[in-house]
Amino acid sequence: MKPLVSILIPAFNAQEWIAQTITSATHQTWPRKELIVVDDGSRDHTFSIARRFASGEISVVTQDNQGVCAARNRALALSQGDYIQWLDADDWLASDKIARQMEVVDRGLSRRTLLSAAWGQFMYRLGRAKFVPTSLWTDLTPTEWLLRKLDQNLHMQTATWLVSRELTEATGPFDTRLLVNNDGEYFARALLASDGVRFVTDARVFYRMSGYDRVSYIGRSGRKMESLFLAMQLHIDYLRSLEDSERVRKACVQYLQTWLPDFYPDRLDIVQKAEQLAATLGGQLEVPSLSWKYDWLRKAFGWPLAKGVSIRMSRYKWSVIRAWDRVLSRFDSNDLAWR
Repeated sequence: MKPLVSILIPAFNAQEWIAQTITSATHQTWPRKELIVVDDGSRDHTFSIARRFASGEISVVTQDNQGVCAARNRALALSQGDYIQWLDADDWLASDKIARQMEVVDRGLSRRTLLSAAWGQFMYRLGRAKFVPTSLWTDLTPTEWLLRKLDQNLHMQTATWLVSRELTEATGPFDTRLLVNNDGEYFARALLASDGVRFVTDARVFYRMSGYDRVSYIGRSGRKMESLFLAMQLHIDYLRSLEDSERVRKACVQYLQTWLPDFYPDRLDIVQKAEQLAATLGGQLEVPSLSWKYDWLRKAFGWPLAKGVSIRMSRYKWSVIRAWDRVLSRFDSNDLAWR
């Protein structure tokens, strides 16, 4: 009998997308699968829409709002699968994504090996998804994977992974302290418990760029900044537990420098902690800079105002691009056919 794959979908206020996401899961060509949707106290119609799909293969439950990590942990506790496929409520799996990865498993792959896949970004038009390979799109050891992630500020989208039950249990639950970067921290722990990553080129995931209302958007939220820095510290600890060399410490300093603008100047206490951590790694952080479009504002009115303007302008630009893509999607018959 083929292994059972559990497709786990945490959902919060996802009424616009949840039906499409569940559909992409039900259309998986892998024959043995179960779907578990956990509605995390949505205030819209997410639960009622998802419940329409309930069947012997699809379970839909709801809970009081506790955050995405708690919803994921609940879904995992309810699952029975030999392998786990995570899927956010607005993303999409190619119909053969799981089957492509399970083909590799069938060749005698270790249950301690993480399987990853290609992923492309899209807004509304699935057929326009852009797949841009990075240095993580290959087979890697845990050390090399984490090193490249931190040094080059890379990531793999949550749904790209397929994880055995054995490796999932060795990883432990999602960390409910983390409001952002919780999936990155979780899979960093999975890497520590693994014997490496196998990248399956033909398996594909579609990652919806949902805009500034997404959970991972930090903006000027103090709680999210604290969560981000905690996740960063954990990442650094995990990598150094595998290898504490000069190249690793240099990559960790670069990682801190890359994300420093997210804390500056709103949370100078976190900036100071980052500087202290960099010093213990043998490095030194530089004061963040703004692009030329906003640097004159910084010089004239100070950092807080300049950063606020840059955030508002980025949000406006993004909203215009998404609105236009949404309009075009209504006339894109090729996109509907492509699905």
